[in-house]
Amino acid sequence: MVSMNSQKADNIENGSGKALTNVIHFKDVKLQFGSEQIYDNISFDVNSGEFISILGPSGCGKSTSLRIIGGLLDISSGDVLVTNKAPKEAWRELSYVFQSARLVPWRNAIKNVTLGMELRYDGLKKEAMENRAKELLNLVGLSDDIEKFPSMLSGGERQRVAIARALAVDPKIILMDEPFAALDLNTRERLREELIDIWDKTKKTIIFVTHDIDEALILADRIILLSDKPTRVLETIEINEKRPRIIEETDNLRSNRSHLTELFKKLEKVY
Repeated sequence: MVSMNSQKADNIENGSGKALTNVIHFKDVKLQFGSEQIYDNISFDVNSGEFISILGPSGCGKSTSLRIIGGLLDISSGDVLVTNKAPKEAWRELSYVFQSARLVPWRNAIKNVTLGMELRYDGLKKEAMENRAKELLNLVGLSDDIEKFPSMLSGGERQRVAIARALAVDPKIILMDEPFAALDLNTRERLREELIDIWDKTKKTIIFVTHDIDEALILADRIILLSDKPTRVLETIEINEKRPRIIEETDNLRSNRSHLTELFKKLEKVY
């Protein structure tokens, strides 16, 4: 059962003194399945408009954090707030992008994008949904492909449709669960650049799960590094370099890459 704190999450200030609105709050979160302890007192916050990467070795519970945020999994103890509400009450503030695009095969691109709106918005006119879908498919670079079915699209194009679908319901927070992991290297690199451009234009809060160190360094404002099980937050690393980022050309990024690589080696020895 989720333990809820009735007090709303506070605003904090960044280094410039600008107020930041806290939209996700984990405090001393424990999670246990039977006799196995999954989470051990995990605490972290996410602010509105941030791009956060949750990084950690395979099997540490990265995707589990998204399930908790989405209200799909109850914690054993601790506090979780999503936009100052219990996770199960905040589902309208969220949308998802998974490792697989999960498109409906008998719907073309525009109809896949409108699907979320059809399910979430009762009474929204078809024309309004289609116009929004067209705008978002244009945003993700698929304005010429709106009539194509998933089988006619590449893996990268299918993920672009999935991103447009996630944006279509105008969420405050987008949860992304290793969305580029199944793609080839060139497509991954291209989609990373496009995702940053989309994030910059839409100002959404993004929680991006990955086990790829370089991906986290290239994308995130902050990296929340998780340990092996029982999982805890090992470090939170702030990345201040301007985007687009080239790790090999930036001393701080190279240093963080080396640091994270050494930590991963130590974590892997535990298994």
